[in-house]
Amino acid sequence: MQRLSIQCFNVALLVLVFIGLPAATRTQWGNWHISPARQSQCLMFWGLALAAAGNAVAALGLIKGRKERKLCWEWTAVFIGLLFVQYAYLRGCFNFNWLKQTLLWVQQHFP
Repeated sequence: MQRLSIQCFNVALLVLVFIGLPAATRTQWGNWHISPARQSQCLMFWGLALAAAGNAVAALGLIKGRKERKLCWEWTAVFIGLLFVQYAYLRGCFNFNWLKQTLLWVQQHFP
């Protein structure tokens, strides 16, 4: 039962960070976006960092079962991985131009 609650809590954190925070920070008037994208990116970055830290703290001291601690460490690794991807994307280390080119190629060859 504790493993299920850990899973549900972490999935809720993912939804909150990737859907809730951008929706809450987005202010739009017509087709004009008023709120800066930087604010949303900063909140997502810190949300992922806090989720990773929370899982690590839970694994180190709050959770007593071996399987439950392992699950918390796995979620810590997931959040750290997402944090790394977010950081690399914001710094321009990778982009999704390859996906755009692939989709355009598919669109041209398979109408």
